[in-house]
Amino acid sequence: MSESRSAVSADAAARELARLRENIDKVDEVLVRLLNQRTKYAIEIGRIKGVLDLPLYSPEREKQVLTNVEQWSEGPLEPAAMRRLFERIIDEARAVERHASGKSS
Repeated sequence: MSESRSAVSADAAARELARLRENIDKVDEVLVRLLNQRTKYAIEIGRIKGVLDLPLYSPEREKQVLTNVEQWSEGPLEPAAMRRLFERIIDEARAVERHASGKSS
């Protein structure tokens, strides 16, 4: 009897694993779309900074963004982990801003 219960439990666990992975894939798809939309805004900001001859790096704005994401993070990711993710996102956004602004540095 215990063998068949193990098999049922294993089958149920495998189905649950597949369901959870499918949900993660759906979330990942939304994240990709949102990150691409964020990048489109960064491109526009880069163009505007180029027209206004503003520096690409804005430490106060970056600090504000990082503070915001830490405050918005309700877990289970720790605020510091969310900060690290957004530091990377900001680095990539700055690269596309640089290209859009026409500036080399």
